[in-house]
Amino acid sequence: MNQTMKAVLIDKPIKGADVELSEVSIPQVQPGWVLVKVKAFGMNHSEEILREFEIENDYIKKPIIADIECVGEIVDPSDSGLAKGQKVAALMGGMGRSFDGSYAEYALLPVSHVLPVESNLTWEEMAAIPETYFTAWGSLFQCLRLQPEDTLLIRGATCALGYAAVQLAKALGCKVIGTTHRESKMQLLKDAGCDECLLDDRSLRGRVHGVNKALELIGIKTVQDTMMSVEQGGIVCNTDVLGKVYEWNHFDPIKDIPNGVCLTGFYSNYPTTEMMRDIYHFMDEHHLKPLYGAVYDFKDIREACIALDEGKVNGKIVVRVED
Repeated sequence: MNQTMKAVLIDKPIKGADVELSEVSIPQVQPGWVLVKVKAFGMNHSEEILREFEIENDYIKKPIIADIECVGEIVDPSDSGLAKGQKVAALMGGMGRSFDGSYAEYALLPVSHVLPVESNLTWEEMAAIPETYFTAWGSLFQCLRLQPEDTLLIRGATCALGYAAVQLAKALGCKVIGTTHRESKMQLLKDAGCDECLLDDRSLRGRVHGVNKALELIGIKTVQDTMMSVEQGGIVCNTDVLGKVYEWNHFDPIKDIPNGVCLTGFYSNYPTTEMMRDIYHFMDEHHLKPLYGAVYDFKDIREACIALDEGKVNGKIVVRVED
């Protein structure tokens, strides 16, 4: 095995157009960690946030290799009990912030967040699942306690997470109402399987009826309006921050949460092998293929980052790492 690898190192705020590959040493294995040959990884708004401003925070290891997820094969299992060549998915747990992530040919990762998977999907298909489908799964089933008879509102449904949530909810049997703030993306909501498609002008109150579960992906900008749009007894799960407002100033839970409505949120930092297996089993059982928008080769990571920054791709961006 070569002693060096290609990776993307970040130590200051940069745009996607400034991303480039560097030659760095392949990390050395240590107890409690495993070395993974990265086969493919998904891209997330999390990395855009890291590159835009979060990199300046002291809690970020610098220089850092970005990304919070990947799929690949175990190269060196160390003391993990995993087998060399085992297919795995890895996500979260400080990946791409506290320690190096997967914009690289190899990743040294803590065994606690490296999850064995069995799948006949391609590496590109497998890479579309970990963070996006884990977050959608946790939001829908752990937080919203979704049932087949529910009517689900997905606010901001034309992002990768939104598409995954639509797919899972429709497979379960729910009625799904999706929103987008762009007229040009209305057809995408229909193509994704939404029963109703709404153009979002930041006010849905009175425009939706019978909604008892809502997945809020815009975030603080619209969450109060979303809470006012669900039926009494409904649940709203705030999972994403597409609106790029990260704190709710002067929030008063007594006044700002409507009577009889529950507000929760999903934090995806604690994946488990059981949940990941449940997701893959659900996909197989319902004959589903994970949704993604585009696949880039690792050598074209700059173009992939530009596409992420500019929202050029409808859905998940997947990067394929060459052997």
